[in-house]
Amino acid sequence: MLLQAVTCNRHRGDLARPLQFRSKAANIPGHLFPGFKTPDSVWKNDNSMSAASLIAGLEHIVRENEPLAPYTSLGIGGVAEFFAEPTTVEELTELVRRFGAANQPMRLLGGGSNVLVRDEGVPGLVVHLGAPEFCQLEAVGNQLHAGGGARLSHFISTAVREGMAGPEQLVGIPGTIGGALHANTGAGGFDIGSWLVRAEVLTRTGERLIRERNELVFSYRASSLNELVILRATFGFERESPSELTRRMQKNWIVRRASQPSLGEPAAYVFKDHGGESAASLIERAGLKGTQVGEVEVLDRNCNYFVAKAGASSADFLRLVDLVRRQVEDRLDIKLALALQVW
Repeated sequence: MLLQAVTCNRHRGDLARPLQFRSKAANIPGHLFPGFKTPDSVWKNDNSMSAASLIAGLEHIVRENEPLAPYTSLGIGGVAEFFAEPTTVEELTELVRRFGAANQPMRLLGGGSNVLVRDEGVPGLVVHLGAPEFCQLEAVGNQLHAGGGARLSHFISTAVREGMAGPEQLVGIPGTIGGALHANTGAGGFDIGSWLVRAEVLTRTGERLIRERNELVFSYRASSLNELVILRATFGFERESPSELTRRMQKNWIVRRASQPSLGEPAAYVFKDHGGESAASLIERAGLKGTQVGEVEVLDRNCNYFVAKAGASSADFLRLVDLVRRQVEDRLDIKLALALQVW
């Protein structure tokens, strides 16, 4: 048995020529990205409950107008109206019940690797699960129990060390267990949903439920685990030699790192693959390698990563997303779907 508590703190005409645009940050029209709200409507609140009453007694874990850029891989975007880092499940449950009762929007921030925060910021509550209670990893027999806030990298290394086969295929993919299950993260023909046994979740009304594998549906980069928070999950694996798993993990790491941004480079993986062809290949075929809008650029070595350079804005990032999506559709008759979450 292994018990490990980890603190989780913290892309027509001459197709060969890359397009390049320079523009200042501005608001993105809502029709380009369904579900977006204009800045004038983002902060409207239909309830009369005061901020003080929402967070009374919880001031030690809730901050107002917290910049979200430091919590994301892209390092851009505005503030959270309320930002909470609960230390216990009880604190988290109380927060969710209060904000739910007040009809306030709530979002969960995991590793921040697949999130773009708009320049205007995020209304309502953003919860970050970085406390040890949400990040435990425990190996028992052929099963691995993981907190929803545990880093995917820690989950993978623990599985390999314990001789549990499968997770080594996901090495090099950022994020947390909760985020990976919500998106059914996968690579090399493997996905995390295939190993799930059960998950304990917290609904938007503050109710804790157990979801068994046979009642869940996992598909390409999607799952029916749509509750607000995945508190913890249990996974089951076949056994294999830790030394062989380590060898495979190291090989996968080398291959994956060769096509990813440099470590510490502010970038995000933008589109889902389509019809068996990678989004990176489709973007390159459309002649968009190196395309730039403002200070946001398509990464040369993997066109499905967009890099936010110094001075980049979320508005320019969204313009580049829209430009690439429209050009791929115009030139290849293929509609790319976003893998990136836009807040």
